[in-house]
Amino acid sequence: MSTPSLPKPKANAPADPNPQVRNVDWQDFREHLATADKEGNRTWIYAKEPSGTWYRRRTAFAWLLIAIMFSGPFIKIGGNPLLMINIVERKFSILGQIFWPEDTIIFAVAMLTFFGGIMIFTTAFGRLWCGWACPQTVMMEMVFRKLDYLIEGDAQAQRALDAAPWTAGKIARKLLKHGVFFGLSFVVGNTLLSYIIGLDSLLRIITDNPANHLPGLGFMIAFTLLFYGIFARFREQACTFICPYGRFQSALLDENSMIVAYDHKRGEKRGAWKREQAIELRREQGQGDCVNCRQCVVVCPTGIDIRNGLQMECVNCTACMDACDNVMDKIGRPKGLIRYASLNGIEKGEPLRFTPRMKLYATMLSGLIGLFLILVFTRAEVETLFLRAPGALFQAAPDGRISNLYTAKVVNKTNRDLPLQFRLLNSGGKVTVLGAANFVAPKEMVTQTSVLIELAPEDRRGATTKLQVGVYSGDKLIETVDTAFIGPR
Repeated sequence: MSTPSLPKPKANAPADPNPQVRNVDWQDFREHLATADKEGNRTWIYAKEPSGTWYRRRTAFAWLLIAIMFSGPFIKIGGNPLLMINIVERKFSILGQIFWPEDTIIFAVAMLTFFGGIMIFTTAFGRLWCGWACPQTVMMEMVFRKLDYLIEGDAQAQRALDAAPWTAGKIARKLLKHGVFFGLSFVVGNTLLSYIIGLDSLLRIITDNPANHLPGLGFMIAFTLLFYGIFARFREQACTFICPYGRFQSALLDENSMIVAYDHKRGEKRGAWKREQAIELRREQGQGDCVNCRQCVVVCPTGIDIRNGLQMECVNCTACMDACDNVMDKIGRPKGLIRYASLNGIEKGEPLRFTPRMKLYATMLSGLIGLFLILVFTRAEVETLFLRAPGALFQAAPDGRISNLYTAKVVNKTNRDLPLQFRLLNSGGKVTVLGAANFVAPKEMVTQTSVLIELAPEDRRGATTKLQVGVYSGDKLIETVDTAFIGPR
């Protein structure tokens, strides 16, 4: 999509005292953000409460997502959390499958799959994710914004309350609202924290002596303050100032991507609606269906005018669609002046279609998903590494047998203790785990032990013998490990 050119300086404009800083045209919506003034200070957005079909659909879907988010930490599959991203312990659980740092290749493919999914989804559906499923939008618009309306009233009441002098009533309302916000931020922050450290660890922090869990307590406080700051103060600026997705989408969207779009061909030229005016007379005067009521602007949570075209701040929340549809109903005009459409759909009347670029992205994504599933389902439950003990030479016994000392590092990725045995697969000889008659790999842990391998002269093949060590749990071979056996020349 083309980028609008920068405004040309006026012929008689005074010289810029700082030529490194370009003067901003504050009448141009692309030259500034609605949530910041000329000095960069916060401009508060008082969004009118939306209502309509799309808002009801989003509300139902949001409550489903919120239920999943709050119930997720309590759901376990095979004794493992449904989702846990424990960066501190480098332990990850996805759909009950435990992943460790040794699964780096799986993580790399998963990240490529994730970004590939973003590419194809955004190319086809624009910022549909932002408006319908992003946790920031869901919690802000469907929880905290609703609390605003409940405690302080609609947009006009909120604006009047903020402009009013500080009275006992205003102080009481503000304390009530921010108290509820802080308490809810504590719940939200700790719910998300449980996805990082696990529900069991979070419950220990809550129920145990806080002095025993100072780092965890610090994270609880930090998460609470973070979400309180986002939902009570930062709000939509988290989408426009911090989140890179709005800027990233400009490289992915094209004229066939689905966006929330204003049909300028039908809406222009704008003009106030007169009850006695027939639609035919309105057309003769060159006026379209847009009555310039600005309802699409007053409901926008980021403060933009969707009639100006696609903008980075638009999160596809559909509030403007509902507002416009409500006005069209009142004046007897068809709905959809603002609707889900593509730029080509508006300009040329083309339906949404699966473009060659989408097909290419979809093919790449399908390949990555296939590779990811293969890696996940062929992943060994136990990963073992045999290394010769540092500084240890081979030992020769009187009967001619040669022994090598190894350090075996065993990663048990399951949620159960595994009794393990080591057996040579391609050679005769003896394998002994030192210091343990029965070696058990503890669940979800990395264990290290010393292993002695002895070979008779007829089992060796020169100074270096390649060995295959089978890792067994009972009679089941769960892994094969290659190592080298060193002996005399």
